Amino acid sequence: MTDRPTLTTTAGAPVPDNQNSITAGPRGGLMIQDYQLIEKLAHQNRERIPERVVHAKGWGAFGTLTITGDISRYTKAKCLQPGASTPMLARFSTVAGELGAADHERDVRGFALKFYTEDGNWDLVGNNTPVFFVRDPYKFPDFIHTQKRHPKTNMRSSTAMWDFWSLSPESLHQVTILMSDRGLPIDPMHMNGYGSHTYSLWNGNGERFWVKFHFKTQQGHKHYVNQEAETIIGRTREGYQEALFGTIENGQFPTWKVQVQVMTEAQAQQTSYNPFDLTKVWPHSEFPPIDIGTMELNRNAENYFAEIEQAAFSPSNIVPGISHSPDKMLQARIFSYADAHRYRLGTHYEQIPVNKPKCPVHHYNRDGQMNTYGGILSGNPDAYYEPNSVNGPVEEPSAKEPPLKIEGEMGRFNHRDGNDDYGQVRALFNLFDAGEKSRLFSNIAAAMGGVPGHIVERQLAHFKLVHPDYEAGVRTALKSAHGYEADTISAKATAAE
Repeated sequence: MTDRPTLTTTAGAPVPDNQNSITAGPRGGLMIQDYQLIEKLAHQNRERIPERVVHAKGWGAFGTLTITGDISRYTKAKCLQPGASTPMLARFSTVAGELGAADHERDVRGFALKFYTEDGNWDLVGNNTPVFFVRDPYKFPDFIHTQKRHPKTNMRSSTAMWDFWSLSPESLHQVTILMSDRGLPIDPMHMNGYGSHTYSLWNGNGERFWVKFHFKTQQGHKHYVNQEAETIIGRTREGYQEALFGTIENGQFPTWKVQVQVMTEAQAQQTSYNPFDLTKVWPHSEFPPIDIGTMELNRNAENYFAEIEQAAFSPSNIVPGISHSPDKMLQARIFSYADAHRYRLGTHYEQIPVNKPKCPVHHYNRDGQMNTYGGILSGNPDAYYEPNSVNGPVEEPSAKEPPLKIEGEMGRFNHRDGNDDYGQVRALFNLFDAGEKSRLFSNIAAAMGGVPGHIVERQLAHFKLVHPDYEAGVRTALKSAHGYEADTISAKATAAE
């Protein structure tokens, strides 16, 4: 056994016996001086950190972003120049499920990317859908409450979900996608990813352009119907982890085609819809996607907890040439994501290796929880403030982005006034063939089991405003699945109440 490493305490001292605790004789009580036992138990008590409030269940891998197209006229970002190759991390997830939830549940999938660029980390936090349920961040906590457990029953509540959605018509676009075939991808490799938000690019001339990021799966789209997913969940709750890990471990590296839609500031003034509204897409006929490169995943994490569970993504992480937009949901997430990481992982969460930039880092942040710098990041112990006269780090004017033009007065404006929440959903619905529509109706009906009739009717009224066939199809499916009749409460709903 001399060729094996010596087991030590966390302080590095050799452990002479890792099988027996110290006691007062063979039958005696434990001795509090057994620091090795105390260390082991105390560490076990702290092995779990708070799970993410949303996107708790996730799967990830490392890879490379390779740029082949030329969008240098839109951005100075080095990682988006032709020929650039950037190491990256991708984490996929469900939104509502807790850490122990089954992978194959009908839910939106998170699609979070971290690019380790030479100018710092660039994070793109998106989903497998181009839109979201709400457009104003003031409603985000309320929406998430409906996806989590009821405070009294401690169970998920279909009533809460449909009550919120039926009172929030802006959710129709996302609800329709969620209840369609694409609401249940078979695994992470067979789904698209989207930056979802409107971001911006800016070039060396100080010109700003609005942008949408798309990641199109090169494995093809594959989805399960509810019954297929239920069968898989009966076999395993880790189907996505098994598929992603196994595929990469077997040397079959999944790829995504990377595309951008670009809009000028002038064009943004002319659109009939708000281009910064997270519940809307930019029609491809107006803003054709531009192919710019490929994303490939080719390495599994060596330690899931260290590299995937502790991975921290935030849209506040941008690099010169890439920035934000007036998208209200994005603006709120700039704060909330980083704040969540400070709570969950510690004040200096970006010192954790998986989150640490691969470029030099110099700043004046000090002390606090999780400070493991092992030195002064300013490079000089006398330079712990700025400005200073001791050659501490200074600002880089070339990284300054052009001004973000803001128009209008400040106030709390009704985000539903003058907003068409039905037109784009109608366009999507009309793209579905008969089979896709039938499955959409059945999926919605299945999800409405036990929901009170007045909420069902309110939601059906929204479907009718999208298309009469949408409302009629769901109504027929409700009758078939639950015996639902108009203006009544189903037997299941009565039992639930």
